[in-house]
Amino acid sequence: MGDFSRNDPAQRSTRVILVGIGGATCSGKTTLAKHLALILPNSVIIHQDDFAPPQEQVPIHPVYNVQDWDAPTGAIQWPRMVESLKEVKRTGVIPPEHISHDHLNEQKDVHLDNDIRLKWSRCFEEKQRNLEQETGDNIVWGLVDGFLLYWHPGVYEQLDARIFLRVPEEILKHRRYERHGYHTAEGSLWRDPSNYWEQIVWPAYLEANRGIFAGEDVEHGSPSGRVPGLVLIDAIEASMEVLVQRCCELLKETL
Repeated sequence: MGDFSRNDPAQRSTRVILVGIGGATCSGKTTLAKHLALILPNSVIIHQDDFAPPQEQVPIHPVYNVQDWDAPTGAIQWPRMVESLKEVKRTGVIPPEHISHDHLNEQKDVHLDNDIRLKWSRCFEEKQRNLEQETGDNIVWGLVDGFLLYWHPGVYEQLDARIFLRVPEEILKHRRYERHGYHTAEGSLWRDPSNYWEQIVWPAYLEANRGIFAGEDVEHGSPSGRVPGLVLIDAIEASMEVLVQRCCELLKETL
């Protein structure tokens, strides 16, 4: 996995391609992003969760009187995220003050066939090498994963490719219950209160995403066009090998 800071702008021009990988909590977006980061040369993952406000600033739900980490209006510091993505696009460098805490969260291994990984790694290495020789452009990939990725226009307008993983509610709920919690930026472990999925997580997911689907049908609708070029993948019907291949084919076209 590459490091943006290794690019030398004095010797070459840098073209940054930001790839959005969105979907509900536990939809597999971070796992997919990590597999793609091992395939794409000069790539890095930008986690939307790292733009959440400090724990003491997370709003309290007006009905259930618990901290609401999921409502789109308060779950992300939107101006900070938008400016960070613009900075990455402009410079090809992750802002030095940006610190990720994703490594603290539980990491489940989802296998990817090694032949598929090698096939696509060689494909992108060759294509990017040829592009650099032809145009002088050094390609840098930013894989942006998040559960609210397509709510704020200022965020999704920065993305060059937009992928949404859709998984049925019952599977998402089961995966969420299997998790031990989420680490905050302060290092503490957040555990869902009783009925948090039914009262907070799922309603917030529907609220944040209904506008991007036809008929506001988040579970079954096609993309409405509000987010241009959104690629919908019904992820539960596909293995990780199929997900990776579909995404790589899309990203090859992006090049």
